[in-house]
Amino acid sequence: MNLTRRSLTAALGAAGAASLLRPSMSLADRSGELNILCWEGYNTDDVLGPFRDMFSSATVRAESGTSDPDMINKLRAGEVNVWDLINLNQPWARGMLYPEGLIKPLDKERFLPFFEKMTPEYGTPPYPLAFAEDAELIGMPQRYGPFSFVVNTDKISREMAEDMGWKLFLEPDMAGRFGILTYDNWNLIHMCLTGDLNPFQPLDEAGFTTFEDTAKTIFAGAKMMTDDLVAMNTALINGEIDAYFTGGTYTASPARLDGMTQIRGITPKTGPIDGKGGVVWAELTSLVNNPNPSPLTSDFLEFVQKPEIAKAVGFAEGTYNPVAQMGDPEVFALYDEDELDAIQWDSLEEENARSVEYDSVADYDKLMEIYTAARRG
Repeated sequence: MNLTRRSLTAALGAAGAASLLRPSMSLADRSGELNILCWEGYNTDDVLGPFRDMFSSATVRAESGTSDPDMINKLRAGEVNVWDLINLNQPWARGMLYPEGLIKPLDKERFLPFFEKMTPEYGTPPYPLAFAEDAELIGMPQRYGPFSFVVNTDKISREMAEDMGWKLFLEPDMAGRFGILTYDNWNLIHMCLTGDLNPFQPLDEAGFTTFEDTAKTIFAGAKMMTDDLVAMNTALINGEIDAYFTGGTYTASPARLDGMTQIRGITPKTGPIDGKGGVVWAELTSLVNNPNPSPLTSDFLEFVQKPEIAKAVGFAEGTYNPVAQMGDPEVFALYDEDELDAIQWDSLEEENARSVEYDSVADYDKLMEIYTAARRG
């Protein structure tokens, strides 16, 4: 989902990554080895366990990343020799990984049929960002979701929040009533949107000034700041705050599944990018261009399309997300009413329609400098 939203898996820290480097540096037989670099979900026992059962002699490792750029830089630094699959948010496969030769095309004959059963945004026609400019298939979509902000609808109605959009956080009477979930890259995007700026296009000096003023106002009004979504949801439930800046289906879902359905991700009805104020992330899983690849890579990528495994990926422990495979009635039938409510299935289609695709921030370094100064201030 976002660049800084997930923690490195405890079971595979730096030492684990180092241990992975050693066997893959040689052209040894890798028929029983598979290494996956991913956001959390693909590294859970609910996903890896059944695959290991299918290939009982195989050693299957998965490491969860801390950010998309961090994972990309691992490959750039030579770890194409380590990893077989990489799972990132949508812009990177087409924009960086494939042009730089870090990933390679998928077998269209094997994988294109899966798009026929995906939700409309990803299946009809096949998701454009899953293809390179040369029309090669370079990734398979799975988890996705709108990501803007979260409110307690007992305090701020959904209608009001959607109508006001990002301007809600500039209202004087909201000062001291909201928190900031410090997913910094997403905060950059959302502060731009709050200031009626497009974060995916270069800004002029007036734009930087507007961003600075917006960031200062939002930081000054925040009652709390944390990168812990559980702590933020708890504060929202306990009435310490009424909303939090940066969040969505992904962060609200654990509270909602526990019955706290007043905690709701909000997508603004309007905004500065072609009239849209929301952003939707989607993950693509791609084949790393490993010079000595595991023969299990495509098997695993096909395996996670299976109905029960697709749901296991979407409902990884701790957070819950829709998956593109829910367009398949067999997959959809696996969800009960509470699970659908947790991921806000009732409004997902309209929220996606109000959102633009997540992309890289054009002036990231400059905006981060301004953002960091405002946060310290």
